[in-house]
Amino acid sequence: LQYGIVLDAGSSHTAMFVYKWPADKENDTGVVSEHSMCDVEGPGISSYSSNPPAAGTSLVHCLNQALRDVPKEKHAGTPLYLGATAGMRLLNIANTQASDAVLSAVAATLKSYPFDFRGSKILSGEEEGVFGWVTANYLLENFIKRGWLGEWIQPQKKTLGAMDFGGASTQITFETRDTIEDPRNEVMLKLYGQAYKVYTHSFLCYGRDQALKRLLSKLLQAESYQPTVHHPCWPTGYDKSLSLNSVYDSPCTEKERPSLPLNTTIRVIGTGNGSLCALHISKLFDFATCSFSHCSFDGIFQPEVSGSFIAFSAFFYTVDFIQTVMGRPVHLPSDLEDAAMTICATSWSELLQKAPKLEKRLADYCAVSTFVYLLTTKGYNFDNHSFPNIVFQKKAGETSISWALGYMLNLTNMIPAEKPSSHKSMLYNYWVILIMLFVVITLTSLVTATCLLRRSKSSAI
Repeated sequence: LQYGIVLDAGSSHTAMFVYKWPADKENDTGVVSEHSMCDVEGPGISSYSSNPPAAGTSLVHCLNQALRDVPKEKHAGTPLYLGATAGMRLLNIANTQASDAVLSAVAATLKSYPFDFRGSKILSGEEEGVFGWVTANYLLENFIKRGWLGEWIQPQKKTLGAMDFGGASTQITFETRDTIEDPRNEVMLKLYGQAYKVYTHSFLCYGRDQALKRLLSKLLQAESYQPTVHHPCWPTGYDKSLSLNSVYDSPCTEKERPSLPLNTTIRVIGTGNGSLCALHISKLFDFATCSFSHCSFDGIFQPEVSGSFIAFSAFFYTVDFIQTVMGRPVHLPSDLEDAAMTICATSWSELLQKAPKLEKRLADYCAVSTFVYLLTTKGYNFDNHSFPNIVFQKKAGETSISWALGYMLNLTNMIPAEKPSSHKSMLYNYWVILIMLFVVITLTSLVTATCLLRRSKSSAI
């Protein structure tokens, strides 16, 4: 087996994925799967802007796990990558020097390990979207699959659209036959000899954590930064004191920063009002501006959604909460809207009773569920006909769906642009041996049975 390691440095946390595949399949069609994963303790690397060396140190526990998970003799030949996403994109906007220092500190730690370190970089939103799409379709064998005899065949299946919802950005990516009116949203891919025209867009500041910050900013603004502010998306019985700095420490909210000192503390009290919550969250989007034939929001071109979609990351966690904790099915947009309203109307004590282990993020499920409803329906324009085509999923088989696998497949050239020749996978020879063995055993059995039958007949005579 050959191994590869990707560190997914997201805005809220970092995850390490160790992948494995048959060694003789690199630069061919491969069958890559997740060998192991490790969640890095603490926040994302972008939060270490004032202490960059700590960003590198935070990765040590997981890197030590990688030393154990990958056989020692394979260490030197195992590629190691780190890709940072929207948290670092935001830090790069706010403070390029700090962003460079964090990446340098992280690279220094990664270089100190015996793996084949091949760089740390900040992905663009479009790369994040496209690599997530590649991962989902690769794992679900929509590009290529292994036939019964181990040969590689192209299944002629339609690709799935991919929707990712992280801490600081959200991405939508799907194949389309429509004209893509904004060239910035068009990506042409050639995989296994097949051409794909893909639409993709990444919305910075529309990830879960940044959307919640922006919502808080709007609420504080609406109540003129009074010492006590009411939050319709927080449950009744829940309140928290916040410093203005915790709301305005991001490029997503800095334009709304008040003239008050940032160490000012404001008490925020939950009122659990679903309708008012939806009204405030809808103000985070601009649904009116559009200079194209179709837009999602904020004047961004988007063709009509078509085909099936897979929604992962916080999309999955939000819908999973609705289904498992709240016991509500999600088949139609109205199901999602009703569930959000129900969560908003549930008191803090009731929510704690239902899901005590989720206490840290529990107060935000009303806002996030409402946000997901508005994003998918009013934003991406899913309706009663197209919404049921979305599958909310965390993994395909035993492998996590994220941009990380697609990123590694691209950088190691494991998805060739050209169509696979009539070569067979390494299992083919085993199939031939098994079939021959089966034939030999069958013939031997028949000969033995015939001999025994003749003997029994002669003894009977």
